[in-house]
Amino acid sequence: MSDDISDASAPAAEVPPDRLSVNPKSPYFDADALQRGIGIRFKDRVRKDVDEYCISEAWIRVQAGRAMDRKGQPLTIKLSGAVEAWFEDLGDQAPVAKAG
Repeated sequence: MSDDISDASAPAAEVPPDRLSVNPKSPYFDADALQRGIGIRFKDRVRKDVDEYCISEAWIRVQAGRAMDRKGQPLTIKLSGAVEAWFEDLGDQAPVAKAG
């Protein structure tokens, strides 16, 4: 598998990170990136319910209903498949980060 994650013609700052989480306790949390807005396409469908994603490993995490763990955090499930991400603040022509 290729390690090239981003669109070759786009500057590195214009594509989202390879892995990102909305949980502030996660080492992959990035408030600046999240503030810009991240669009996620998973298996050719735009998803708005993604808690964490990894482009290079081709997976997303989404909440599993209303179930909570013993610490009060929502339970999540990991779904495998092609993941694409882009910054929503760049509009319709935003460079897309995807495994290539």
